[in-house]
Amino acid sequence: MGAPPHEPVYVVVAAPHTTNWDFPAMLTVAWACDVSPLWLGKKELFAGPLGGLLRHLGGIPVDRENPQGLVEEIGILMRSHETLAMVVPAEGTRSKGRYWKSGFHRIARDAGVPIALTFLDGPGRRGGWGPVFAPHEDIHEDMDLIRAFYADKPGLRPAHKTDPLLRSEDVAAV
Repeated sequence: MGAPPHEPVYVVVAAPHTTNWDFPAMLTVAWACDVSPLWLGKKELFAGPLGGLLRHLGGIPVDRENPQGLVEEIGILMRSHETLAMVVPAEGTRSKGRYWKSGFHRIARDAGVPIALTFLDGPGRRGGWGPVFAPHEDIHEDMDLIRAFYADKPGLRPAHKTDPLLRSEDVAAV
């Protein structure tokens, strides 16, 4: 479904992120579309013998305990490339959570690039590209579009899906 953006530099929202199998599925879909993405992953993935391979496959380790400066660092990286697809798992975990992380939106706004939505649907055995849009100043407007797109996309393990909701949107949490 869909095709990658025509824009040369963009942020890719990889969702739902519900299992370790999302990674090879994401790479398969990207490579089938002739996209060689860079992607963000927790730093623990890069320890040990697989670290070099994961970096070779485009991985960038993220210290989730100390993420200060990550948005600015990735924005600089994106502005320095002529072509780049930066994959950000907005859920931040494979387990069911309460909120999405807003970094994907902040990175895209900081770098001045569009956001491309992608999906994996286990029960439907499909995956692909969705809408591409320029991030608005008001992230909540964009989240409505995102929620509508992901409403019928359960991921490979539907019970682990985190619905698109930011902490700042949850009235009960504010």
